[in-house]
Amino acid sequence: MPAVDVLLVSLGSTAGLREADDELAASLRRAGASVAVARATPPREWRTYALIELAWARAARRAARAGNAEHRPGALIYSTVTAALLAPRRGAIRFDAPAAGNRPGRHGVWQRPLERRRLAAAPLLLPWSAGGLAEAPAGHAEAIVVPVPVEPTAAGAPRDLAAITYGAHPDKKGLDRTLAAWRRVRLEGEELVVAGLDGRDEPGVRFAGTLPRAEYRALVARARVFVTAPRREDYGLAQLEALADGCVLVTAPAPGPYAALPLARELDARTVTGDLDAALRVALDDPAPGYAARAAALLAPWRRDAIDAIVRDAVLPRLRPRP
Repeated sequence: MPAVDVLLVSLGSTAGLREADDELAASLRRAGASVAVARATPPREWRTYALIELAWARAARRAARAGNAEHRPGALIYSTVTAALLAPRRGAIRFDAPAAGNRPGRHGVWQRPLERRRLAAAPLLLPWSAGGLAEAPAGHAEAIVVPVPVEPTAAGAPRDLAAITYGAHPDKKGLDRTLAAWRRVRLEGEELVVAGLDGRDEPGVRFAGTLPRAEYRALVARARVFVTAPRREDYGLAQLEALADGCVLVTAPAPGPYAALPLARELDARTVTGDLDAALRVALDDPAPGYAARAAALLAPWRRDAIDAIVRDAVLPRLRPRP
């Protein structure tokens, strides 16, 4: 008999991935499964994506081997395709985006061929979104879309900040484009808070740095607008959280499985455009009526109880070995 029902092999290379893994483990436990989490130890930094992901894949393999030996799980879930690339044992694969989508050219020279084999051989895929699954190579295993849950923070915070953005991974998130647009259109007294990144403050721009989770969400709940101009978006958890907290989402369209993008278009197409300058002034000066309430309704499939139902009724029965 297995010592635990599920071993979750957590790559955890970003704070968002670690939080998503913790959410999935908690959901599985609420569904009645015993769960252990094996976390990869961060490797040294390398200069190219190919080498960085090789180092992380090897770290995940070591974590999986140790977790297997200690917990003797009935089933495994590898969180991210990278965690599964060198896996010592077959398991379900959880991912926001595959290497086929986010590692073009030389960046995925070794990952993409191996990924095709892993996604085809896995007993189950657990993509974060339908868009992420659509980027997976053809011939992949059975899949169940399991979003990362998004809950609002406490209501009633004063909307005393004009705008906020999340600045970690600034090139991918297009922080340069966001800052350029803000500098052009901001009015006297309006401030953009850049969270997740240190920097030099300037008139109208304040860098908040890396914050504890609760402090970051408290800032988001105070902002009227969340603005971002990603060059590619693998999921957009920060944008979904901003919508949950009642912010108007201003964003440039971006390739990738950008889960918040169609929601933002439905809420107010004026704020989803390549003209970030105009979109910012619309969001600040003329927000669509009832935006926050409509956003809350659209986010119902991302609420924790909805995700728990998917995990309980669809995922866990598929993970547990048949007698």
